[in-house]
Amino acid sequence: MSDKIIALVDGSIYAASVCDHAAWIAGRTGASVEVLHVLGRREGAETRDRSGAIALGARTALLNELAALDAQRAKLMMERGRALLDDARVKLQEGGLAEITTRLRHGDIVETVAEIEDQARVIVIGKRGEAADFATGHLGANLERIVRNARKPVLVASRAFRPIQKVLVAFDGGTSAQKAIDHIARSPVFQGLEVHVVTVGNATPEVSKGLENARAMLGAAGITAETLVLPGQPETALARLVEEASFDMLGMGAYGHSRIRSLIIGSTTTAMIRACKVPLVLMR
Repeated sequence: MSDKIIALVDGSIYAASVCDHAAWIAGRTGASVEVLHVLGRREGAETRDRSGAIALGARTALLNELAALDAQRAKLMMERGRALLDDARVKLQEGGLAEITTRLRHGDIVETVAEIEDQARVIVIGKRGEAADFATGHLGANLERIVRNARKPVLVASRAFRPIQKVLVAFDGGTSAQKAIDHIARSPVFQGLEVHVVTVGNATPEVSKGLENARAMLGAAGITAETLVLPGQPETALARLVEEASFDMLGMGAYGHSRIRSLIIGSTTTAMIRACKVPLVLMR
């Protein structure tokens, strides 16, 4: 397993929280942190002809002016990206970290993460992007794409960091939920934390057996876990429990069904990300 934490930062209000959560993981694991900022393709210089039907002489002059403006814009976006990375480095250093690298890339963020995630222990990203204040009911444009495609755990940072002591693990018995339990058992991040494994539904013998197996796996790793079965719908029952019982983090398997099925019947994962005000650790 790699000991690198990849922290994705942009110009949103979530960037500071991403750094704080990455620093928290690093402090518990001894991992280094790589801060990544990706300039989308639209943030680079444009080469398309935007002059329209203009007479020859004027058209040439305008194309030259547009090219110069595009080059200036691309340069400014590069400078802004470096400034964001510098700010993130300072934030992490203030958190006591020494092993910090930064990376500025061009291209699609999902493709970029896919290229480098084999080097990572976990990927940390904010819940919303730079339009967070204007789209409070929506998730970041790239968040779902990253979680659906990532092979490593993804920590979705909440708006502000707070000390994490109490963790709720949503468990439905599926493959991704089993992977979540295995990850928690193997990771030093969760050692010494208060862990509760919860299933939403009916307390059938199969459900009880699944919870007991999960508790036994965690116990073998030195993590004492409580188990609980809640009635209701997962997205509402779990969000309410997180709030009422003051959990600091939610862990769960992510997107257990196909993309097409999720579009038709909705996605519990997306609903939980939207509803919960605490950080989530998602595993596919």
